[in-house]
Amino acid sequence: MEAAGNPFADPGLPPHEHRQQDIDERAARRSERTIALLFTVSMLATVAFIASYVAFPVDRIIYVFPLGHISALNFSLGLTLGIALFTIGAGAVHWARTLMSDVEVADERHPIEAAPEVKAKVLEDFAAGAAESGFGRRKLARNTLFGALTLVPLAGLVLLRDLGPLPQDKLRHTKWGKGKRLMNYNTMLALRPEDIAVGSLTFAMPEGMKESDHDFQTQIAKAALMLVRLQPENIKDKRELDWSHDGIVAFSKICTHVGCPINLYEQQTHHVLCPCHQSTFDLSDGGRVIFGPAGHALPQLRIGVNKDGYLEAKGDFAEPVGPAFWERG
Repeated sequence: MEAAGNPFADPGLPPHEHRQQDIDERAARRSERTIALLFTVSMLATVAFIASYVAFPVDRIIYVFPLGHISALNFSLGLTLGIALFTIGAGAVHWARTLMSDVEVADERHPIEAAPEVKAKVLEDFAAGAAESGFGRRKLARNTLFGALTLVPLAGLVLLRDLGPLPQDKLRHTKWGKGKRLMNYNTMLALRPEDIAVGSLTFAMPEGMKESDHDFQTQIAKAALMLVRLQPENIKDKRELDWSHDGIVAFSKICTHVGCPINLYEQQTHHVLCPCHQSTFDLSDGGRVIFGPAGHALPQLRIGVNKDGYLEAKGDFAEPVGPAFWERG
C-alpha cells in the first residue's frame, strides 16, 4: 500500500531476458560471422573508393535511374564511401546488440569526487565490461573491425588529392619564349620599336594568346608585360640595359606583393606604382622596390628585334612572376 501510494517509489528492474546468442554458441558465432562480413564489406568498399578515384575521369557522365545523368566519379565515390562508413557502423551496432553484455546494472549515485573504493569499482567494472564484450575472445570480429578502421581513413587521404593539382614547375614559366613577338594588348598587333615613344607605357602579351582561350586569364596573369622606353643613358642597371633594345625595357606587369596589375607610371622618375598597396618600383634600376610591401624586384623580360623589325622575346622570364612562393628558391 505504501509503495502503491508513492509516485516516486523505485519500480526496480524487469527480469533480465537472455538473447539467443547468450544461450546458444552457434547463434553467437553466426552473429560474429555477420559482423565480420560487414567489416569486410567496409574494407572492400574503401578499396573500391580508391580504385574509383583513379579509374573514372572527372568529365565522365553516366545515366543512373532515377538520378539521371550524373558524374561517374562523384557517384562512385559517394556510393563506395557511404557503404564503407555504413557497414562499419552496422557491424559495431550488431556487435553491441548481439554479443556484448546487455545485463542491466543499477548503481547508487555518488559525489562528484569519487572515493578510492569507487575508483577501484570503476576499474573493475571496466575490466568486466571489456571481458563481457568479447573483444578478446571474438578474434574474428575484432580483427576485421581493426581492418575496417585501418582502411577507411585512406578514403580521406585520397581526397586530399583534390586540394588541387601539384604545381610542379608551372609557376616558374609563362607563355613567353624565344622568338615570340610582343603583341599590343589593346590592338593585338605586333609591336615595332618605333611604336613605343620615350616616356610612354605600353602593355603587351605573347604572340599566339587569344582571349577566347579557356586558360587565357590564368596565363595572362603570369605573362602580362609592360614596356617603357627610356633614354639608354638613364638606365642604371647593367643587366637591364643588356636586356633592353634601344632603351625599350620590358618588365612583368604583375606586382610582386600580392599579384595586382601595375598600371601607374611616372615619366619623370621612371617609377611605376601598384594601385593596391602602393608598392613602387624603379624601372630605370632593374625594377627594384623603392617603397611599399613588395618583397622583390619586378622580373625583366629580355627582348630584341627579329629580322622583320618586330620586337620579340629572347626567352621566358628569368625568375617566377608575381608574389614569392615556396618553390621560388
